[in-house]
Amino acid sequence: MLSGEGAYSSVYRVERVATGEHFALKKVLISELSKKEKANALNEVRILASIRNYNIIGYKDVFMDEGSKSLW
Repeated sequence: MLSGEGAYSSVYRVERVATGEHFALKKVLISELSKKEKANALNEVRILASIRNYNIIGYKDVFMDEGSKSLW
């Protein structure tokens, strides 16, 4: 289910079938990004992975889809 979108990304509400857990899944179309924007996207992933706070939902994983040239 699409929850929101911007110029180069979309956010989906997804469910892990095995556990019933719900997550926000962000898809970034990196083929549309400049070199600087790609670096910023990777920095965002690093920052999200490092945050440990009770008020912020935790980061789970990132992967690259070569077919769609998207970062998920």
